Amino acid sequence: MILKTGKEEVVYLLNAVIEKYTIETGKEIILNTNRKNYESIAILLSDISNELPNTWNSFGTEFYEKDANKKSQEYPYRKYDITGGQIKDALNGIVSHPRIYLVDACYIYLFKMGRLAFEKKPVDNFLLQETSSQKLSNIEATEKNNSFDLLIDNLKQQYNRKLKIAKTIIICCILLLVTLLGIHLTLKNNWQNIKADMNILPYKPTKAEIDSLEGIWLCYTGSPQARISDPNRFHKVVPNLLDITYKNGYFTFVRYGASFNHIGYMQFESPHIISVYSRIKNSSNETESPRHSLIDLNLHKEYLSAISASWNFDIGEKNKIIGIREVFIKLGKGGTTTEILNNIENASCNCKVIQWQQTNLTSKKIYLKNTLLDSLQPAFLKTLIDEKSILENIPTDHLLLKDSLK
Repeated sequence: MILKTGKEEVVYLLNAVIEKYTIETGKEIILNTNRKNYESIAILLSDISNELPNTWNSFGTEFYEKDANKKSQEYPYRKYDITGGQIKDALNGIVSHPRIYLVDACYIYLFKMGRLAFEKKPVDNFLLQETSSQKLSNIEATEKNNSFDLLIDNLKQQYNRKLKIAKTIIICCILLLVTLLGIHLTLKNNWQNIKADMNILPYKPTKAEIDSLEGIWLCYTGSPQARISDPNRFHKVVPNLLDITYKNGYFTFVRYGASFNHIGYMQFESPHIISVYSRIKNSSNETESPRHSLIDLNLHKEYLSAISASWNFDIGEKNKIIGIREVFIKLGKGGTTTEILNNIENASCNCKVIQWQQTNLTSKKIYLKNTLLDSLQPAFLKTLIDEKSILENIPTDHLLLKDSLK
């Protein structure tokens, strides 16, 4: 038997060196094209190869002359030094005739003997090259051994690859978790700041308070009395229909008007005190004519009286901010509301028609149109929403009509 040479020998030796180094040190060598990754192996083998002039006889290697250069005795300037680039090239099969001191250093690190001593007493059959007659006589045993060795080697490589992938996945998951936790804490802090600064959801309503507010309401407003474009606006009033729904801590609603609709939300500021925000429902994201109201639920009357910062909802520059009292009367709870469009009823009453489909399967229609306050029932509404309840943003003599001018 003789030893293998060249690429086949050095590639096997270096793979075995890397495997042993990894097991002994716990340090993983990344096998890519970066020569720096192989420097720790190169230094290890260089420490062995540079001792060959003193140890060649005891380890059983060829004779090595001592380094005559006494000036530079540091890696990588010594005579028998090995670089990371040389390891990389030899491991990738680029080197056909590797340096003999590199080969001897590998044998010494792996088997505690040089190449010549190993050839006389081999301990690793993979490094042996059989003759033709030996191959014929031992082909079955060799194939079994090689198959087993290849199987073990493949299993080790698969294990190392899977271990590397698992480590990478775990590290990525940890980084992602830390990032998400940081984002969550940042958003939570921002939300807490926003809630505190803007007084969002300062109070959690009780079930009784929720039941008292959620449902279908009529809201009477005297804003048409301040609509400059209407010369017959004296004592005009309009009913709106509100469909109020409770959500997680607050309420949303649709407010149907005779001419246009509003959308908005309500929240309890404290027990019995409700703030209301609404805006005109439009097809864009722009806020048009926002309005704000305050309601006290603790009056225990058949109606709720709200003070609102509102508009007269006139056209263009005539749309003025006003202060106004509005009156809410609850019709019931549950069901769905639908606006009836393009119907004969709309034309016949010159109004908007809302159909309330109640939970008991009955249906009720509500008609919304500007009407005269004096004909409104119940009678107590007259004194609540007449022209005296309207406060002009900038006082004038012509916005609100008097008895003498009607």
